[in-house]
Amino acid sequence: MNTFTLSGLYIYPIKSLGGISLPEARVENMGLQYDRRWMLIDEEGKFITQRKYAALALLQVSLTDNGLRVSHKADPALHISFAFTENTGEVIEVTIWDDQCKSVAVSEAADQWFSLYMNKAVRLVKIPEQEKRQVDPKYAKGNEIVGFADGYPFLIISEASLAGLNSRLAAPVPMDRFRPNFVFSGGEAHIEDQFGTFEIGQLKFQAVKPCARCVLTTVDQQTATKSAEPLKTLAAYRTINSKVMFGQNLLHHGAGTVHIGDEIKVTQWKAAI
Repeated sequence: MNTFTLSGLYIYPIKSLGGISLPEARVENMGLQYDRRWMLIDEEGKFITQRKYAALALLQVSLTDNGLRVSHKADPALHISFAFTENTGEVIEVTIWDDQCKSVAVSEAADQWFSLYMNKAVRLVKIPEQEKRQVDPKYAKGNEIVGFADGYPFLIISEASLAGLNSRLAAPVPMDRFRPNFVFSGGEAHIEDQFGTFEIGQLKFQAVKPCARCVLTTVDQQTATKSAEPLKTLAAYRTINSKVMFGQNLLHHGAGTVHIGDEIKVTQWKAAI
C-alpha cells in the first residue's frame, strides 16, 4: 500500500505572478488563504496572465505582516507593497474566461506601478470576501466557490508525475511550471488521476477534473523566456480528448489548516483516465 505525503504547499496571491511556498496554509471557502485573491485586469476588465504577458513571471509576491509585497526577481529594488485590506471601494466587473464577477480596486498607486511595469494600462483588483464566484456546475458537488483561479480552488500534482515528465525531457523543468497548490510524494506517475475522495490531515477533498494545460507551462518562471517544452512532450503522451492533462482539480469540504508532512489518505478511488 502506497503512503502519500504532502511535500509541497503553494499559494499564488496575485493571479499569474510568482508563487509562495508555505509550511502550512489555511483552507477557506475559496481555497487556500490569500490564494489568487488579487488579479491584474486590462481596461476592459479582462484578466491578464503569463499566457500573453510572460514578464509577469518575473514579479515575485511575498507575504508581509499585514499584506503583500511584489518585487522584481532580477531587481528587488523594484517593488511595491500594500495591505491585505487595502481597496478604494470602487467596484469593477471583471472577466475570467467565461465567468464574470465583482472585484474592488486596490489602489491608484498599485495601478500606476503595474501599468508602468507592463507598459500598458492595467489595474490591480481584489475579490471581495462576500463574492460568490461558483465553480463549473458540471463538476460542482454543492455550491462551491472559487477566487480568481481559472476554475477550481485547488490543484494537486504528484512528484512522480513530474519525474515521469522530466525523464522524457532533454532539460528537466521544475514544478513551478505547473502552479500547483498541493504536491505529494508516494505512488507512481499520475496516481492523482485515480484519486476520488481523500483527506489531507483532517480536511476532505475530492478530485473532480483533470487539469488541461496551456502555453503558460512553457514560460520559465525565473527568466520569463518561452520554449516549446514541456508542453510538446506532454502532448505526446498525456493528450486526452484533444487536451493535454497534468494534475487534478479539487473541491473541498470544511475549513482548517494543512501542513507539509500531512498524510494524504485516499478514501475512494476512481479508474485511471
